[in-house]
Amino acid sequence: MKTVIDVKFREGGKSYFFDPAGFDIKEGDGVIVETARGIEFADVIAAAHELNDEQVVNPLKSVLRVATPADREQRDKNRAREKEAYTTCCQKVLSHKLDMKLVDVEYAFNGSKIVFYFTADGRVDFRELVRDLASVFKTRIELRQIGVRDEAKMLGGLGSCGRAVCCKTFLADFQPVSIKMAKEQNLSLSPTKISGICGRLMCCLKYEQDCYESMRRQMPRVGREVTTPEGLAGTVIENNVITERTRVKVILPDGSFDIKEYEFRALTSRGGAQKHGSPAAKDAPAAEEAPATDEPSV
Repeated sequence: MKTVIDVKFREGGKSYFFDPAGFDIKEGDGVIVETARGIEFADVIAAAHELNDEQVVNPLKSVLRVATPADREQRDKNRAREKEAYTTCCQKVLSHKLDMKLVDVEYAFNGSKIVFYFTADGRVDFRELVRDLASVFKTRIELRQIGVRDEAKMLGGLGSCGRAVCCKTFLADFQPVSIKMAKEQNLSLSPTKISGICGRLMCCLKYEQDCYESMRRQMPRVGREVTTPEGLAGTVIENNVITERTRVKVILPDGSFDIKEYEFRALTSRGGAQKHGSPAAKDAPAAEEAPATDEPSV
């Protein structure tokens, strides 16, 4: 077991584990730590707690010190300087006529480096821009191209649900999302309805996908012949994963047909007494499986 604290360097960013090094650190405190990018200020989001060794990536770096009021003042000054640097860089991009969009600016805690994040459709020759910025800020300049999903994570915004986008509030990493998920969840395939503010498929399509796949393995396939609780023979025509109910085309005693809806566990497969939803039924192939040739993951 190892004692660690959870910290974040930026709002909406990924959390990292650090060794508290014996300091009395509480949630909400600031700490100074050493990273691959140098000395950084981080906010503590979880006080000291224990984790199993396999949950921690070694070597675990230690906290250098608890942040002082002077450290917080320095961090606040850097944030103000980032806004000024953003304005200056936008002007330089226009003057150099570069086809790129500046997204965010990040100052190193000790001011030794400034990172400019931007998006572009292709490769951009920004060597002259870097030299121009270095002459203005008198420090090391780094330009980093990011994708549209990272842009949404940095800028934030409101999703179609009316809430702040997940990538800005709690998602640490992006999970692969495919059009197959929208199909299995019976969602509209209109790009405007299943795309986020980044223009890519919404991350929330992934949240319930495992439940949909599990339920479809238990529910009878469309076209399967079943016996209803009343003893009527019928054929499955539709499944509703949300309500866990199945629509069946049944043959009535007079030979006519009717459409009825049942809780899928009440149906029995024809030719056997196995009910759907039982352990044996869970091993059946998934219903209405989408072809493997769907659009690639985003």
